[in-house]
Amino acid sequence: MRTRQSVCLKKASYRSIEEALFAIQRSGWDLRVYRCDRCRLIHLTSRTKGKRIPRPKD
Repeated sequence: MRTRQSVCLKKASYRSIEEALFAIQRSGWDLRVYRCDRCRLIHLTSRTKGKRIPRPKD
């Protein structure tokens, strides 16, 4: 599902993955980064539906 432009503009955006990862560390939430197909910037999401979560290594 594609994000609407109006929703995209309201979200926090990051220019680099490093900035986004720092924001995740500060938040304490279980978030993931993704590159927006509308604005090409980095956003954060808590959604996991349809996303592969890497298995922990033994």
